[in-house]
Amino acid sequence: MSRQPAHPDQARAHAARLPGRREALLALAGLLGGLPALALDAPAGKVLLTVSGAVTVTNGPAGADFDLAMLDALPQHAFTTATPWFKTPRRFSGPLLRDVLAAAGAQGAKTLKAVALNNYKAEIPAEDARTFKMILATRLDDKPMSLREKGPLFIIYNFDESAELRQERYYSRSAWQLRALEVK
Repeated sequence: MSRQPAHPDQARAHAARLPGRREALLALAGLLGGLPALALDAPAGKVLLTVSGAVTVTNGPAGADFDLAMLDALPQHAFTTATPWFKTPRRFSGPLLRDVLAAAGAQGAKTLKAVALNNYKAEIPAEDARTFKMILATRLDDKPMSLREKGPLFIIYNFDESAELRQERYYSRSAWQLRALEVK
C-alpha cells in the first residue's frame, strides 16, 4: 500500500511526479518492443504526423495520426547538439522516435521513409531508432517550432553523442518539417 501525502499541495505535487497510466504503459511498450501498442484516440487538434505502412494501431484513414497533444503525452526527452543547420548548438525536445513508432504499433520495421511538407524524402534504417537517441522534436530551445525554424516536427539525431553521427549519411536522415512516416 502506498503512502499518500497528507497535505493537498503535497498530494498535487506527488501526482504531478507520477506519469499517467497510459504514458507509463506506452513507455513500457517502447522499452520492451514486442508488446502490442495501446489503442490511439482520434486527434483532437490538427494532425501533424501520420505514421502509415506496417503499423498495427490506426486511428485515421491512412494510419496512426498524431496531433501535438498526443506527441506531448508520450515520454519527453531532450538534448542539446550542434547541427549543420544552426550556427550554435540548440536544444531539441520531444518524444523518442522509437516511442512514436511503438504507439503506432510498428513492429519489426526495417526502414522508415520520412516525408517532409516540401516532399523531401529520407530513408532511415529502423535500427537507428532502436540504437540512437533520436528525437521527434516538437520544440526547439523549449519553444514550439515554426515552419521557419524547421518545424513543426523534426527528426533529429544527437550529433554530439558520437563522432560516428557527424557524417552526411546521418545529417541526410534528419528530416525537418516532417509530415509523414511510412514504416516498411
